[in-house]
Amino acid sequence: MLGFMRFVATRAAMALVTLVIVSLVVFSLMELVPGDCAERYLAFKNTQGSGISVADIEAERVRLGLDRPFLERWASWLVNAFRGDFGDSCILRLNISQLLGDKFWLSLSICLASLLLAYAIALPVGIIAAASHNTVLNNVLRFVSYLGLAMPNFLLALIIMLISTVYFGDTLTGLFSDHYRDAPWSWGKFVDMLSHAWLPVFILGWSATAFALQTVRALMSDEIGKLYVTAASARGVHGRKLLWRYPARHALGPIINSLGFDLNRIFNELPIVALILTLTEAGSLLIEALARSNDQQLAGAIIFMLTASIVTLNFATDVLLAVLDPRVRKSIIR
Repeated sequence: MLGFMRFVATRAAMALVTLVIVSLVVFSLMELVPGDCAERYLAFKNTQGSGISVADIEAERVRLGLDRPFLERWASWLVNAFRGDFGDSCILRLNISQLLGDKFWLSLSICLASLLLAYAIALPVGIIAAASHNTVLNNVLRFVSYLGLAMPNFLLALIIMLISTVYFGDTLTGLFSDHYRDAPWSWGKFVDMLSHAWLPVFILGWSATAFALQTVRALMSDEIGKLYVTAASARGVHGRKLLWRYPARHALGPIINSLGFDLNRIFNELPIVALILTLTEAGSLLIEALARSNDQQLAGAIIFMLTASIVTLNFATDVLLAVLDPRVRKSIIR
């Protein structure tokens, strides 16, 4: 038990160090963008007809604390980030935490739901495909997985929207209906969100399912051919009991370890899908901040929160793997 607790503490420390390093990278990239926040904001004001002088820029730089040393500003930003305070948006001049509101958690929920959908389908189907000698079944599953990998998510979103608009008169855009869009959270708003969220979950889960299916099938095919499975079969263990007790259990390790990578990949695909489906969440805000307004403070906050979510998921999967896999537990004891 002491060894297991030491393992958890080590993984937690590594997760914390990772977040600190990522925060330094994100903050450095924010600083490397030509022009600081004061210059970008006042340049934006200048386009609105306001006369801006060099003295105004210097006064704004002092007000924002941009005259302080780099490491001091980074340390302050990191401490505030761990508290959930990312300061104000450079262009919009709104508190980033308030600006994001529920948007990031909606985005994360959509990505996690897509990940859950992908593995709920890929795990049983991939195991069956690896264990089955049915050529037709294997070819069909192979075709479906290749199609999922080959067809981009945004193209699938456009196809579904086109069919829905032509035949049903509904574009299926947005996460809420007009009645609930600006309403406070309630059971009715939650149900309304679920009635709209299934589409982005399905679209994002499309390629994730195909990728996970290929992974599960490859891992299971490799484990099924090993000697310990043959020995178990010789002892009279057959069918689903053989599959779940031996090869599937050993194949779960790499699958569990890949959850953080898959979550990152799904979130990377979210912004373009969010633009097509006009979703008002963090994915669309990230595109707005990076490509349109050049609001690096807002973009940095979203990227850091996403990284923190992935690191947390990786930490949880490491602990789960240590609980489930005897080989990992033995390595901890050593």
